Amino acid sequence: MAEFNIDISKLPEDVRDKLAELDLELSEGDITQKGYEKKRTRLLAPYVPKQAQVRSISGLPSTGPQGGSSSPGTRARRRGNRRLTRHESRYHSEVRQEAVQQALAAMQNRPKPSLPMPSKRTSVMAKSPDRERHDSASSSDEDSLVNEGDVQSTPERERARTTPQQQQQQAAQSDTSSTGSARETPPQQRQQQIHRQQTRLPNGGPGPGHTTVWEERDPISVGAPRGDDRKRMMKPEITDLADVMQNLRPYTQPPDVTHNTAQSRRMTAADRVNRYNQSRQSSASDDNMGTVTGTGRWKVSAKIQQLLNTLKRPKRRPLPEFYEDDDIELEIAANPKDPNAPKPEGSSMTSAVGEQLVVPSGLPRNLEAAIQRYGSATYKAPVATVLDPNGKLTITLTYGKLLSRSQKIAYTLLNKAFSKGGETCLKSGDRIALVYPNNDPINFICAFYGCLQAGIVPVPIEVPLTRRDAGSQQIGFLLGSCGIQVALTSEACLKGLPKTATGEVVAFKGWPKLQWFVTEHLAKTPKDWLPPPRLTDDTPAYIEYTTDRDGSVMGVTVTRAAMLAHCRTQTMACNYTEGENMVCVLDFKREVGLWHSVLTSVLNGMHVVFIPYALMKVNPASWMQMITKYRASVAVVKSRDLHWGLLATKDHKEVSLSSLRLLLVADGANPWSLSSCDQFLSVFQAKGLRPDAICPCASSSECLTVSVRRPGRAGVNATGRGVLSMSGLSYGVVRVDQENSLTSLTLQDCGQVMPGCVIVVVKMDGPSYLCKTDEVGEICVNSGATGSQYWGLQGLTNSTFRVQPLGSDGKPIGEAEYTRSGLLGFLGPGGLVFVCGSRDGLMTVTGRKHNADDIIATVLAVEPMKFIYRGRIAVFSIRVLRDERICVIAEQRPDCSEEESFQWMSRVLQAVDSIHQVGIYCLALVPPNYLPKTPLGGIHLSETKRRFLEGTLHPANVLLCPHTCVTNLPKPREVHSAADFVTDVGPASVMVGNIVQGNRLASAQGRDMGIVDEESDSARKFQFISEILRWRAQSTADHVIFTLLNSKGAVATMLSCSQLHKKAERVGNLLLEKGKINTGDHVALIFPPGIDLICAFYGCLYVGAVPVTIRPPHPQNLQTTLPTVRMIVDVSKSVLVLSNQNVIKLLKSKEASNVVDIKSWPVTLDTDDMPKKKLPVMYRAPTAEMLAYLDFSVSTTGMLAGIKMSHAAVTSLCRSMKLACELYPSRHIALCLDPYCGLGFALWCLSSIYSGHHSILIPPSEVEVNPALWLTAVSQYRVRDTFCSYGVMELCTKGLGSSVNQLKQRGVNLGCVRTCVVVAEERPRITLTTSFSKLFSALGLSPRAVSTSFGCRVNVAICLQGASSPEPSTVYVDLRALRNDRVSLVERGSPHSLCLMESGKLLPGVKVIIANPETKGQCGDSHLGEIWVQSSHNASGYFTIYGDESDYADHFSARLVTGNTGEVYARTGYLGFLRRTECSQQQGGTQLSGTTTLLGGSATAISQPQGDTSSGGEEDETPGLTHCHAAATAASATSELHDAVFVVGALDETVMLRGMRYHPIDIENSVMRCHKKIAECAVFTWTNLLVVVVELDGNENEALDLVPLVTNTVLEEHHLIVGVVVVVDPGVVPINSRGEKQRMHLRDGFLADQLDPIYVAYNM
Repeated sequence: MAEFNIDISKLPEDVRDKLAELDLELSEGDITQKGYEKKRTRLLAPYVPKQAQVRSISGLPSTGPQGGSSSPGTRARRRGNRRLTRHESRYHSEVRQEAVQQALAAMQNRPKPSLPMPSKRTSVMAKSPDRERHDSASSSDEDSLVNEGDVQSTPERERARTTPQQQQQQAAQSDTSSTGSARETPPQQRQQQIHRQQTRLPNGGPGPGHTTVWEERDPISVGAPRGDDRKRMMKPEITDLADVMQNLRPYTQPPDVTHNTAQSRRMTAADRVNRYNQSRQSSASDDNMGTVTGTGRWKVSAKIQQLLNTLKRPKRRPLPEFYEDDDIELEIAANPKDPNAPKPEGSSMTSAVGEQLVVPSGLPRNLEAAIQRYGSATYKAPVATVLDPNGKLTITLTYGKLLSRSQKIAYTLLNKAFSKGGETCLKSGDRIALVYPNNDPINFICAFYGCLQAGIVPVPIEVPLTRRDAGSQQIGFLLGSCGIQVALTSEACLKGLPKTATGEVVAFKGWPKLQWFVTEHLAKTPKDWLPPPRLTDDTPAYIEYTTDRDGSVMGVTVTRAAMLAHCRTQTMACNYTEGENMVCVLDFKREVGLWHSVLTSVLNGMHVVFIPYALMKVNPASWMQMITKYRASVAVVKSRDLHWGLLATKDHKEVSLSSLRLLLVADGANPWSLSSCDQFLSVFQAKGLRPDAICPCASSSECLTVSVRRPGRAGVNATGRGVLSMSGLSYGVVRVDQENSLTSLTLQDCGQVMPGCVIVVVKMDGPSYLCKTDEVGEICVNSGATGSQYWGLQGLTNSTFRVQPLGSDGKPIGEAEYTRSGLLGFLGPGGLVFVCGSRDGLMTVTGRKHNADDIIATVLAVEPMKFIYRGRIAVFSIRVLRDERICVIAEQRPDCSEEESFQWMSRVLQAVDSIHQVGIYCLALVPPNYLPKTPLGGIHLSETKRRFLEGTLHPANVLLCPHTCVTNLPKPREVHSAADFVTDVGPASVMVGNIVQGNRLASAQGRDMGIVDEESDSARKFQFISEILRWRAQSTADHVIFTLLNSKGAVATMLSCSQLHKKAERVGNLLLEKGKINTGDHVALIFPPGIDLICAFYGCLYVGAVPVTIRPPHPQNLQTTLPTVRMIVDVSKSVLVLSNQNVIKLLKSKEASNVVDIKSWPVTLDTDDMPKKKLPVMYRAPTAEMLAYLDFSVSTTGMLAGIKMSHAAVTSLCRSMKLACELYPSRHIALCLDPYCGLGFALWCLSSIYSGHHSILIPPSEVEVNPALWLTAVSQYRVRDTFCSYGVMELCTKGLGSSVNQLKQRGVNLGCVRTCVVVAEERPRITLTTSFSKLFSALGLSPRAVSTSFGCRVNVAICLQGASSPEPSTVYVDLRALRNDRVSLVERGSPHSLCLMESGKLLPGVKVIIANPETKGQCGDSHLGEIWVQSSHNASGYFTIYGDESDYADHFSARLVTGNTGEVYARTGYLGFLRRTECSQQQGGTQLSGTTTLLGGSATAISQPQGDTSSGGEEDETPGLTHCHAAATAASATSELHDAVFVVGALDETVMLRGMRYHPIDIENSVMRCHKKIAECAVFTWTNLLVVVVELDGNENEALDLVPLVTNTVLEEHHLIVGVVVVVDPGVVPINSRGEKQRMHLRDGFLADQLDPIYVAYNM
């Protein structure tokens, strides 16, 4: 770019800043050469002569950055920068580095844990667009102000992008040189990066021969929305040479069964049958899955095997003795008492007393007097000089100007009306905010002293950059509690604040409403005005904000007396005199910067040269140049400034530090300040630096200065350093270590106690006992110069500012009150103060204390040290399972590969483990510049932690090590198998024990069915449902029995009894004539939900065929739904398929032929074209025990089971339901569920025929189209009883949440509903039913109406909420007891409680008991066991089970081994328990009223049929029944108790881990609560590892946020360690037609690599 001939020095200042910044980026490798040139061209374009511009744009080569365009000075500076930041690391320590390298070398010989690399979808690896901006964004350096124009450091800020014009203005006035343009990698480069990635073969990862999988998407779709472009190249992972060969052949991916409809939120429900039963049987037992090499496809299970092998290695730290599963035990295990731990052996300490405070004779009596004196006597003397970001001097403020400007400000504050009404004049004692940027100390000093003179209390805060800065809400809380209404600021700063459209300053998040007031250009004060008389000395002078470890901001109040006393102690300790020059690099708004450069300097009439951070970034040696230039005798810096100064070697030659008598190191208390001080001295002693000039100090906002090393000191105990054992420190004791020990920490002293102060060290935890001399504790100070309170926080104030140290006798050592400094340390010989940590950085893990800064130092010393971007790293602890767990979050360099990241991570784990003997729980890497920043560019720790715990940090890599870190898990439970019971307690003794203890044995039954005389004609007539239909067709021919609705709510078809009968006859004819059907043949009915299905069903019965109802395949999802249809047809041995035209077309379509062999379907008949003939003779089965129909269903574990239902069972089931639900011909029942199996089928096809009621049929698929359909129909037909599925209930809850009011206006009223029953085969989903009830209570739905039913394969209807039964009861049980198969009731809201709802009332004629599934002994009431059922409508057996038959032999004929062993039960396969509960809940007043409504309700129900004209022969239909019913109801009304059945979960779904029984749904519910972006979750186990699959409903870059949260939650709530976390797209977890998750399918899909996960994390 030399041809531009631009003189850089003539360019505007802001452009020069940006160029310098750009050079820095290039030198740091943050930007490519190409990007650098592009941006530079863009910056210089406006200043280029026309022709040159054309030439460069046309793409001619331009010279590199060292082209002749920059002056020699800039070039030199640039070279220096390159050297400076090449090996930048903020806590660089040679000692630590050596230690880490040795430690790692020592570990080389041990078997390394091989970390399985996580699998990551490439679109997550390739930078997502909003990442890219950060990667190439120039960093505002560690502790440098984020540029006001550079609002790009967080994704939130991305959205609030300012316009380029605004940015130009902002950048111009801002004090950091950084470009305001949006910085992105040019697109061509992005493409190149992607191609580079694609062509690269994965090479060995951290484990032996183990690799990442690069799954590539098309380069174009990197930022494209996913789902519309699912092309990707798959490279399997390579486990040995065979696989490399494999890779050369074209590799086809197994069919992806999860994404047939990538667009829809969830794919259509599909009942998939488990084809993998062989692999499933073996896989659980086989540990050799990991050795599969040939295919290269089993990458997931190979990784899991690798993880298992790693976890099998013995842990190095012995686990403490295990404990039973209990909170107290967990707590004890988390804080073990180590008998070998070192104990403090010294005597009790004595307080360290500082020398007497002597005030120098000529010192002004206070700060106001100082300004008055110097402002008149030496009014031309300078107070402050500020350098601009180019290192040129800008403004200087003289004492005369300070006097006049501060008086103007004081006058204006006291006399100006700050609000419209004019009533808020400020008065003395009010608080006011000071908002000045870090490059404007002059306006700040004037405003600060203006406030002091007016008696107003200044509260200096940071300049807010965006509406929602990190921590701004907390600052807002402080402003609010101080009652601040006015903020003082400078003109330039006000201009840069974000504004609303009307030009007002925006309301910052959490801030009170403020009046912004500029303190420049004020009018002269009247001649006669004098500042108000001085306030008393104990009123507040100023409030300094401080932040505790969780980010809460408190305001430390410093009184006028304390402020003055502090200035005096500093004057004496540092030996300040009038006219000295001081150079200050620190933040002048708080702490050391404020105390020395704004307060003490003015009291002494000194001159301070302020170096803004922006300048330090560009020219790190500027502060040394100023010392040289001004012959300054004092410099106030941090150890980082020393470190930077060291690296700026090219500037060293003109530096002379001989004038310096005091180099105050403000963070002398940090562990890495020692090496900075040592190295600085070794380099600059040659430049005149005196060794006794380096003075570390220790300070805190609460205590102000705690101690400082005196300048020019001499004598034996003037300084000290100690090499201490880190292990000793972790136990809180001081032990000297050898110089060369790996695990030592070298500390330097922070000087002696301040004049006039007393220091003690008290214990960190518990009461404030004095420490022993060799014990580490918290340093406390008693002096006139400390803060006095946290503003407005009385409790915290008392515990921090009013401490009375206790002697060993427990009595206070004196009257004096001490202030806690928050610093941890001890006193050395001669009253030297040693600090080895801070309260905020303290992490107590398993009873040992670690300092966050020490861990940072270790992590930063791990090679390659350049791995962490600019040393930006956050270390904090989170509490999980009663102990603190260490988390390390680091920004990684922009160009790191996945593998480098993981190698580095495994090194860090080893280094921290060997040096600190502590495990890291979570290690996360984020892109450069991604962590939230403090105003000075440092890392905002509490905000980082908050985002981490909230799941909004978006790490790029994450590694959790719960297996190695969590050592306080409760002991695994020993499970006794049935074989052990011979020697152990047998089932009989358990039973005896129960009886002795008075525990009820668990058994219960529904009410009696009433006596039916089997032999009477009328009874025999009704043994067969088909005969009842014929009878109804004659006696009530025109009674409408079915109405089918379409999605608009209109009637699609109506059917009377006789119409149904005629249609069924026609189907019968079709079967006989075209199908040539024989009695007993099986016929598959494949119909959509509707009337045709019912007609076909009865048509089969009419000719003696056995119907099998099958759900039709889903046209959009043939891949998964068609094989199941085909399988049921085959397994049920159907000789014929009955269906309608549309379905038949689909079954024989081209698409279907891709999935199954369509030529081999049985004969298929179409019911749409049927002969219109009467059936010659109707078939009647010889006995009622004959088979009526087959019912097939796929269980959640993927088992296909068909059950046989006899004619007797059918009528018995219908009769039982008629009694329970009081079903009569005059009733309307609305059904909105699937009619293919179980109770859904019975309600849809059987119940109306038996009881004669009118069924309104609503297919669930129509509700998907119109969510209001079902509820509108219920309201329109005034339905009393309605049945639905969970799927429908969820559709209504989600789909109608916002439109309840519209429904109300349309007149929808659900007050008519008496029972709304969810038909289910699972534990009641109480959250769904509750939210449904709450939502629609607005439409009059009674909360008592909603309940659930329970059925299973052996008996399709065991429980059902009856019409007049009491409302379902809920109980809270202890989850921990449940894991041990115990049921213990707890109070609502108690920890570990699980709310369970009973599954409806037992149906009449049903008896259940609870039995131990292993021993078959009967359980007591307090035990969880399998529900066994006895009933006349049990199924008569399995028709077939797809899988191993022998396991299921006793499902229908189980007998107890104790007690009544003669009775035969069917085993449901569900775990549950029984509870005697009260008849009605006390909701509607007293118990009594509950009973009366029961009686009344049943009375009306009974009397109704008599008056019902349509019920032709209702009374004689089932003789003797009605009276019995009345008696039973009356009896139940008087009895107070009933037996509630609580279903906990399916036995074959439960997961046995650590000897305890877990129900997946409990773990899943916890996981669902842990992050708002989790759409669905499923868990399963694989070789003893718990695998959690979560669906992420958000951006892919949020995937890794879920991993730590899922792991924490499951650990905390279930005491389980998650082995693998899989993050997938929404809709991947397969769900069957009943809305239940099919976890086994998910497992098979995961192990066969068919899920296309976004991220798979293997926890160590």
